[in-house]
Amino acid sequence: MFGGLGMWELLLIFFIILLFFGARRLPEIGNSLGKGIREFKDSVKEIEGGSGAEISGGQEEASPSSKTTESETAGPAGP
Repeated sequence: MFGGLGMWELLLIFFIILLFFGARRLPEIGNSLGKGIREFKDSVKEIEGGSGAEISGGQEEASPSSKTTESETAGPAGP
């Protein structure tokens, strides 16, 4: 079923989680886990969708070879 786990193994894991957290906390845990997964998926879609240019743009500004110094732009010094 899930990576080699059968029905009895999943029931045993669920029972242990139920004993550990209690019946009142399980809906809260599921809700917060779902929100976290949803936020993660949204951020991945946002990065893939178009914000990737912002990430690579920051790296281009940091490269020292692309910046010119004032002496290069001022021209030759006169006598």
